[in-house]
Amino acid sequence: MANFSAALVKELRERTGLGMMECKKALAEANGDIELAIEDLRKASGMKAAKKASRTAADGVVAVKVADDNSYAVAIEVNSETDFAARDAGFLAFVDKVLEQAFATKQTDVAALMTGELDAAREALVQKIGENISVRRAILVEGNTVGFYVHSTNKLAALVALSGGEAELAKDIAMHVTAVNPQVVSKDDMPAETVAKEKEIILAQPDMASKPAEIAEKMVVGRIAKFLAENSLVEQAFVKNPEQKVGDLVKQAGCEVLSFVRVEVGEGIEVEKTDFAAEVAAQLKG
Repeated sequence: MANFSAALVKELRERTGLGMMECKKALAEANGDIELAIEDLRKASGMKAAKKASRTAADGVVAVKVADDNSYAVAIEVNSETDFAARDAGFLAFVDKVLEQAFATKQTDVAALMTGELDAAREALVQKIGENISVRRAILVEGNTVGFYVHSTNKLAALVALSGGEAELAKDIAMHVTAVNPQVVSKDDMPAETVAKEKEIILAQPDMASKPAEIAEKMVVGRIAKFLAENSLVEQAFVKNPEQKVGDLVKQAGCEVLSFVRVEVGEGIEVEKTDFAAEVAAQLKG
């Protein structure tokens, strides 16, 4: 059996995430050659894909497809670890394949969507690119007229469903949604708990402390109204014509906004921040 240090076993464990005995055995069989041990372990266990799955995939792209009759559209978010991988031709071909399947089946359950061939394609891509790849979500929007807008970065998109009107109008409103990021269609849609939380925040503001109760209450009502207007799509000034509200725009077209969804790559994903200087310093000490 080849002689090798505990430090070498430790390095192999860190690089592979495998147990001590497995790493010792692999090093012994590779005569202490760590790169050969890693290669053998990869051949034996498909380790690269499994190991990569523990890394955070918070980059990637959003892709959208709309039906020819504009009755529905599907958006998907596919994540990678880096923007470099998100621009890889193989990655983008995989995104197209997932999008086509989601569009054809209207499937929004990612686990069901990825069963079989698509998950095998994802695993193969992980092995090839060397990054964790994951399909995070699939979203279906339906209506009489559905339009969408995808930002040029392919990292931000919106879908809008109207009760009528033209697809171009739905697209314009989708562009507005990407830019302004409303929370709800109309103020009546705002969750009661969100309004209650906002009221709590307003009452805690310094200028409220000295006000008589009836004055404070009027101020709260005014500020809540402003909050609702700023965060409700139909109350917002339309980005392409700030003189007009979105609600008035759709009313002129003889329709109304049924729903919208805004999709941004990586939103809500917590990414572990690495202090590279500290990491290098620690390695040098080790």
